[in-house]
Formats: sequence, C-alpha cells, structure tokens
Amino acid sequence: MIDEKCTILSHELIKGDYRMLVLSAPEMAKDTAPGQFVHIRVPGLEDTALRRPFSVFDAGDGKVCVLYKAVGRGTRALTQAKAGDIVSVMGPLGHGFPLKCEGDALLVGGGYGVAPLHFLAKRLLATANPPAIKVFIGGRTKEDLLAVEDFAKLGVETMVATNDGSAGATGLVTDPLDDELIRLRTAGRGFELFACGPDPMLKAVAMRATGTGSKGWISMDRHMICGVGACYACIQKTVRGNSRCCIEGPVFAAADLVWS
Repeated sequence: MIDEKCTILSHELIKGDYRMLVLSAPEMAKDTAPGQFVHIRVPGLEDTALRRPFSVFDAGDGKVCVLYKAVGRGTRALTQAKAGDIVSVMGPLGHGFPLKCEGDALLVGGGYGVAPLHFLAKRLLATANPPAIKVFIGGRTKEDLLAVEDFAKLGVETMVATNDGSAGATGLVTDPLDDELIRLRTAGRGFELFACGPDPMLKAVAMRATGTGSKGWISMDRHMICGVGACYACIQKTVRGNSRCCIEGPVFAAADLVWS
C-alpha cells in the first residue's frame, strides 16, 4: 500500500451520473489486482473530510482507472476535478478476486459493480490457460448498463437485463444467469461465479454458488471510513465472525458469508 500523488489524465462523463476517472499512478498500477480498491482524497472538500473508496476498473501501463457514480457529497465534489489536477490516492487496498478458475468464469455485475469485473476479465484472459468467460450485467434501466462495449472489446460474451425492459432481457440479471447455469450443469461443465453490485443481487448469486456446490467470489460494498482496518466500520458477517471489508474483503468466498 502506498499514498501516491496522482495526476488526473482524463475525467469523462460516460452517461447519466457515471464517470470514468483516469489517473497517472505508476507505482500503484504495478501492484493493483482485480477486486482491490483505492482510497481517494477528494479535491474541493475540507481537509478533515474522509477519503472515498473506489473500485478499480483497470490498472496497468502506469494508469489506474476508476468508474464511479456521483451519489453523495464526496462523489459530487469529485466530478469537478479535471485533467491536470493532482489527487492523493492510497492503495491498492483490500483482498481481491482469485485469478485461478476451475471451469467457466461467470461474472455478474449490477450498476458500477461491473468495474472490478472488467478488470478481472482482462486479467483472466491474460492467464496461461484462460477460462471461458461470460458476463451478466444488470440495471434498473439501460442507463445503468455499463461497460458493455468494453467487455465486447475484450471478446467476452455479455448478457444484459434491465428491470424495465429498456435493454436486453426484462427482469433481474439472475434470470439469464439461471439459464446459463442450467446449460452448464446439463453439459456437465464446471463453473465459478464472480459478483459485484447491490446486496440483493450478491446474495442471490452467492446462494446459487453454494446451492450448486460451486465456488463463488462476492465483492461486498460496505461503508468504509479508514480503509485500512482500524475503524471497524465496514463489518461483514462471515462464518468466522465479523470481518472487515477493507482488509479481509471486499472479496469473500460465497460459502463464508452470513446473510441476515
């Protein structure tokens, strides 16, 4: 973990309230793994303001890319940062996704939860024996479907679903996922599940992993304050007791999670 002064290379509106922030971070980019996060001191906030955590969309070639949504005071302030500005970034933090997969890799994301899954797909494809990868992206409307084109550039098959039917299948993203699980199990093919997004979706994916006896890797989104395990604000219940998402997570094995 380092605290790096990073120059903003670009900061673009993707659509709706979603933005892509690209940082020059030569030291951090070398060591960041899919599923880890960075803690950014947001410019424009008071000096006493807490850093904000962000998943990593991509890292490499001296750059760290963050896909985020403006949802609160901190992220709204971040939207005002522009290319050339310097920001303090701490990372990489947390425990990410494994890069070994037994069978097919099924990646399930909702909203900006697709960010670490894009990074994961890119790294899985770069392994010596890359698995077959299929991505399932869900959102309330088509405006919440992110990175579909980015996955296409990687050559990864992508299925989309929206609650209102404005794009892809109508309903929950677990509907096309269930069709794929039936297909794979009928064919006798093994698989692992990787997920990031809202809690109801994460629980549903975790239940499918444990229910089929397959491995599942779930990235939990909890409110973080310190980002380094000191404050115990980002607790997640597991079979081993309370775990800190910023240290033991944010990625947990599905079988280890306890859902209320």
